[in-house]
Amino acid sequence: MNDIEIVLALLLAVVLLAMLARRLRIPYPILLVLGGLALALIPGVPNVELRPDLVFLLFLPPLLYSSAWTTSWRDFHFNLRPIGLLAIGLVLVTTTLVALAARAAIPGLPWAAAFTLGAIVSPTDAVAATAIAQRLGVPRRLVTVVEGESLVNDATGLVAYRFAVAAVVTGAFSLPAALVQFVLVSAGGVLIGLATGWLATWLNRRIEDTSVAIALSFLMPFAAYLPAEALGASGVLAAVTAGLYAGRRSVASLSPSTRIQAFAVWEMLVFLLNGLIFILIGLQLRAVVGLLTGFSAVALLWYGALVSAVVIAARIIWTFAAIYLPRLASASLRARDPSPPWHAVAVLSWMGMRGVVSLAAGLSLPLTVASGRPFPGRDLIVFLTFAVLLATLVAQGLSLPALIRVLGVGEDDSSAREEQVARLAAARAGLGRLDEIAAEGWAPRVAVKRLRDRYEHMTHRFDGDGNIEEAERDTRAAGVSRRLRREVIGAERAAVIRLRDEGTINDEVLRRIERELDLQDVWLEA
Repeated sequence: MNDIEIVLALLLAVVLLAMLARRLRIPYPILLVLGGLALALIPGVPNVELRPDLVFLLFLPPLLYSSAWTTSWRDFHFNLRPIGLLAIGLVLVTTTLVALAARAAIPGLPWAAAFTLGAIVSPTDAVAATAIAQRLGVPRRLVTVVEGESLVNDATGLVAYRFAVAAVVTGAFSLPAALVQFVLVSAGGVLIGLATGWLATWLNRRIEDTSVAIALSFLMPFAAYLPAEALGASGVLAAVTAGLYAGRRSVASLSPSTRIQAFAVWEMLVFLLNGLIFILIGLQLRAVVGLLTGFSAVALLWYGALVSAVVIAARIIWTFAAIYLPRLASASLRARDPSPPWHAVAVLSWMGMRGVVSLAAGLSLPLTVASGRPFPGRDLIVFLTFAVLLATLVAQGLSLPALIRVLGVGEDDSSAREEQVARLAAARAGLGRLDEIAAEGWAPRVAVKRLRDRYEHMTHRFDGDGNIEEAERDTRAAGVSRRLRREVIGAERAAVIRLRDEGTINDEVLRRIERELDLQDVWLEA
């Protein structure tokens, strides 16, 4: 099979496995990894290598940018303290603990190589965390913290990785220089990301063609990532910052039609990129195992289980300590942000999935050091990275829904309450504008009255001093109305298609009317 046929076959596998995951109610990233593992074991299936440069250049920027675009800046900013404790503190602690465990357990592994392994497996993966967390019905704050952590901690882990690899290759390391470099790399990435986000917003306000605007949105992640990497800054933070800024400004910079179409296009792109990444992870099994020589199966299982256990235990201990200890020490923090229930913290501590960034970092390790000797423990490091990935993504990911059910952690009603407030404010604003229009006298009174009746009903429906139960009863009653409207829309669509099939109207007219009906259908689903 040539490369194009392999890509098409992988896309087909992604679609089929995603359909199966939906039927089995399993997060699709997990089933895709398992599917890739199964494919790797089939004789005759060609070897498919996961090229690290391809991951860091083509996959990572758009996925980070997309995740950041849809992240709520308000929620991200409010949770900046726990996000920082996990994205920076936990990464450094995990790196150190893994290095200590690996150095003690693996004979002959140098300290620098042990720290390299720790840096590779320490950050959670933005792709895995976002793809799984959003599908499990956990409280919104947990999703915000997990997504925010995974968006930022890649930068911490990759910077630590750079210095650890440099220490192995050159044999030299300076902690003060590493700390200064970390600050410069992070600050540079944020500044480049802000500049790119501003540029994207400025251009979007001046572009009227929807296709051009969507094409531009595909380029912006790379416009942030590539210059940052070229200047020695964090491309990860640049892409994340650009996505946060541009997403925050998109309400004013993009037209409604552009937003509708861009959302659909990006949703498909993210699904395909996620799917390819996770199935490629599974397909690396044959290549990773093929690298290993000189180790018994028992030793490999022991090393893999040890490193995975350290990674998981470090997150559990650190998460509980980072959540509760600051509140025990600060009364003002307790008053401002009360301690969450331990059930939610337990779920958060179990959501440390690793993914493609860790594996790509492991595979991109140099083959030799400056003296020309092989990179110490390279093949074992790659295998242990793969073991941690499977333990966290597959084992933890599969057990996470059961843990959520057992602990009784479910979605909160904060989003519903905020939506109720927003809809009430919008309806009142509409009534106010109708009063102005009636005074101006340019609109027919019948039309104004009809709209006024509709908006007065909306204000009555959503007004109730935050009584979410009343709003839910109204929503259930409105379900019958939505069903009736869908039936009418279906009849309209069938009639227009029949006219097209009979030759009474052309396809252009059909598409124009069908788009209006589709938008109404989308509105009914909101």
